[in-house]
Amino acid sequence: MVDYRERIIDPILDELQPHLRALAIFGPKGVGKTATALQRSANTFDLSQPAQRELIQADPSILTSVAGPVLVDEWQRLPEVWDHIRRAVDAGSPPGHFIIAGSSAPRGAVVHSGAGRIVPMRMRPLTIAERGIETSTVRLSELLDGASTIHGSTEVRLADYVEEITASGFPAIRPLPRRVRRVELDAYLDNVVQREFPEQGYPVRKPEVLRAWLAAYAAATSSTAAYSKILDAATPGLPSKPAKETTLAYRDALASLWLLDAVPAWIPSRNHLDRLGQAPKHQLADPALAARLLGLDDKALLRAEQGGRRLREGTVLGALFEHLVTMSVQTYAQAAEANVGHLRTRNGDHEIDIVVQRPDGRVLPIEVKLADRVTDVDVKHLHWLRQHIGDDVIDAAVVYAGEHAYRRPDGIAVVPLALLGP
Repeated sequence: MVDYRERIIDPILDELQPHLRALAIFGPKGVGKTATALQRSANTFDLSQPAQRELIQADPSILTSVAGPVLVDEWQRLPEVWDHIRRAVDAGSPPGHFIIAGSSAPRGAVVHSGAGRIVPMRMRPLTIAERGIETSTVRLSELLDGASTIHGSTEVRLADYVEEITASGFPAIRPLPRRVRRVELDAYLDNVVQREFPEQGYPVRKPEVLRAWLAAYAAATSSTAAYSKILDAATPGLPSKPAKETTLAYRDALASLWLLDAVPAWIPSRNHLDRLGQAPKHQLADPALAARLLGLDDKALLRAEQGGRRLREGTVLGALFEHLVTMSVQTYAQAAEANVGHLRTRNGDHEIDIVVQRPDGRVLPIEVKLADRVTDVDVKHLHWLRQHIGDDVIDAAVVYAGEHAYRRPDGIAVVPLALLGP
């Protein structure tokens, strides 16, 4: 593919895939899994095509008889192919032979049976660094090593970040004209409700209730709102609300479609802080989906910000900006072999938006601020964490919407989102 643009996951795949007998790339539909996998495949079986499914059903041995690497795309259309590949790995298929790609996991499919045989890798929508709007000057990997030089300036401003939120990180949607993007995102969401849910084994008797639940979930973006509150927001005034099992089924179906990207609560591995909450922070796969579910385009988001419209403790735009930052940091952290969580004490007196944890347990806490300047109030929770766990804090940063990257006198790094890269 001559117009292929390298993704952050590519160097990881280049390093790992030749040595792994089977590697699976998961992520929501439209993030670019197939395009990335095709860069390193010799033969491809697209199981969205009936003829290709019939071929594998008739003779699964063809998966091992053709030259590798073999890409099995949309594997969920023929779930038994997972077991065919697992058995081939057990039988001694050569390293680098299988690449599996899929945008969902069928209901009841025991995909964990590939543990130790099929290595999973998550692919997310385009990060800010992958969109090419600015050259990164601060690397997350260097912050995690405690060796980052903080420098650089950007002309990317609030309106540009709003554009990036609404444009989406789906490679085929982002370059389109604004109105066409909105139509495509609406069609994406309609497809989830009308087609993807039933294909996952979750029949939708009342599509309007599911759509309302999705909008309520979007309104809870970057919060830890309880699912019961999300349901109440989705069904105001209804005398008979969907059963709890129904809303949990919504959540499970969205998770199996990789459309939920909730941020888990960070639980320290060595320093046991008291009274930490354990609720995940809600986020969809892409903030553009949340914006569309809320009926907000770039102009409406800017009006909401200027008018002080509230979403939980912050503005709608503030929540979506945090989502955009977190989505990018998730991908950067994966490249650095780190995990991402958030911190919130049970009584809510201390919160840190993002905590990136290295395998050795040391952390990089990050606050996200939709502002063009950072004050002492913005860093108080970072100082609190450093006081409690000391040297386990490698570095600390605020990612904001301002112009300059610099270090504050207290040592906190301040970095514009546009300048942060992997």
